[in-house]
Amino acid sequence: MEAAEALSGEAQVLADKDLLSIQQARQAAVEAHQAEQSLKNFSQERIDAIVEAMAKAAEKASARLAEMAVEETGYGNVRDKTLKNLFSSVDFLEYSKGLKTCGVIREDESAGVIEIAAPVGVVAAVIPTTNPTSTAIFKILCALKGRNTIVLAPHPRAVGCTIETARLMYEEGLRQGLPKGSVGWIREVTLEGTSELMKHRRTSIILATGGPGLVRAAYSSGKPAYGVGPGNVPAYVDRSADVAKAARDIVAGKSFDWGVLCSSEQAVVCDRPVEARLLEELARSGGYLMSEEESVQICRLLTQGPGGSLNRDIVGQSPQKIARMAGFEVPEDRRCLIGRAQGVGRDHPLSMEKLSPVLAFYVEDGWESGCRRCIEILNYGGKGHTLAIHCNDRDIVMQFGLQKPAYRICVNTPAAIGAVGLTTGLAPSMTLGCGSPGGNVTSDNINPMHLVNIKRVAFETRPVDRIDYSASAAPSPEPSPTGQPSSQAVALENVRQVVRGVVEEFLREKKKPTALNAPDPPPPSLDETPVEKPPAAVKPVDFVCEDDVRRALRDNARIAVDAKTIITPAARDLGEPGGVFEWA
Repeated sequence: MEAAEALSGEAQVLADKDLLSIQQARQAAVEAHQAEQSLKNFSQERIDAIVEAMAKAAEKASARLAEMAVEETGYGNVRDKTLKNLFSSVDFLEYSKGLKTCGVIREDESAGVIEIAAPVGVVAAVIPTTNPTSTAIFKILCALKGRNTIVLAPHPRAVGCTIETARLMYEEGLRQGLPKGSVGWIREVTLEGTSELMKHRRTSIILATGGPGLVRAAYSSGKPAYGVGPGNVPAYVDRSADVAKAARDIVAGKSFDWGVLCSSEQAVVCDRPVEARLLEELARSGGYLMSEEESVQICRLLTQGPGGSLNRDIVGQSPQKIARMAGFEVPEDRRCLIGRAQGVGRDHPLSMEKLSPVLAFYVEDGWESGCRRCIEILNYGGKGHTLAIHCNDRDIVMQFGLQKPAYRICVNTPAAIGAVGLTTGLAPSMTLGCGSPGGNVTSDNINPMHLVNIKRVAFETRPVDRIDYSASAAPSPEPSPTGQPSSQAVALENVRQVVRGVVEEFLREKKKPTALNAPDPPPPSLDETPVEKPPAAVKPVDFVCEDDVRRALRDNARIAVDAKTIITPAARDLGEPGGVFEWA
């Protein structure tokens, strides 16, 4: 009896938490909508000042927030999470300076179009556990830059650090005049509460970062949504590459925050002539090349369950901890584990997205074979996301750009941080679209312009009374100053000759009407005076238009035609009932 009561009480607590989460989502969405009614009238200068102050508040707290994230989630490391927080605040602020998101943002005088930015409204932001503070910083600044309000749905395992990030930025915003309710969050996080936020009538758009299930839920909510797909990033090293730099970049990208970025390298595809050199440089840069037995042990650890899904216990862990979990030891100075792989797919766990400092290593002979292997890896869970190529042959780089199903091709740089814009000129973003191959509505790095609607004021450039597509509206060819036919006249005559030839061929296939098959004219009425027939024509003409027929009817004349005469459809329709045509 006591056990039953305990279970009943536990169920009631869970039910109450679901209801509380739903209520918090509803309240935050309503408050955000009310705040947006005021925020949407702010000027560009006022918005920029608020965004700058909030970005600097996040910058100041970047290390403390990173510590909170590592402690709460157990993923990654403080140094790299601090760098991500700085990237999301400092780099975003630098990128957004001068970016017009309020009022008139562009005028095209030649086209007569004025573009005016308008906020989308309330943004529902789903925050992942792998990058909880940096993604929160980025999404808050991104939304407010476009005069939108935002409500955050943290991951259940990262509630504390995500809310603390939002709180300190929101309080700084309030001090700068941000309307109350502009930044909100769900504190009691459940799937039901997050779902309620995404579907709420006051929610205007969803900015979802997380697993495939979450992204599907966002797209099926009935609201516009930016969701991002998974990454399974290959890094191709060509024989023309600076091999030492390529090795440093690959290890740096794979080990960054212990591999939790979706743009992190997952496999090295090596051109055969540089295999030995690359393995040597990878070891020198901090990579640990596992033996065949150690690779087997790691493969057993990588997956779990009947479906072979990723073992979440290894996500964001150090190579030393992962090796110990698998049953072997690696030196403390090693930054990633590297295992040779022979294939791609369920039977080859190293080929999947691992969200940890574990790399697959493939060898292919020539860039064409390497290209095919990279496509195979991308198709196994990373369509549309990111690819890295280390190569100094521009033609090969362009072939990879043209042929790969990835929308970020990072050249001679770490993929993990190049894709987000830290080491490249891409828009700085913690939300990377994968386009239609990845099931996303965009292939862009999400930025503030994705969170504004653009009105277009379009002035008339062609009055309606000047629109005429008829042949008669075409201008007559200008005479040549030399007296010779102009090029335009020659071109028109050539067109006429072609048309005439086509019509002649058509008419030759038809049987020419004769007196035997022509209908007999009706006999004159006894009560009526016979009407005199129009005089017969003498010479067949080459061309008959509607105006020619009208003149003939007016003058009670006939038009002589033969098999070579071109008769327009309108002329035929008008002339045949009136007996205007006479076959010569």
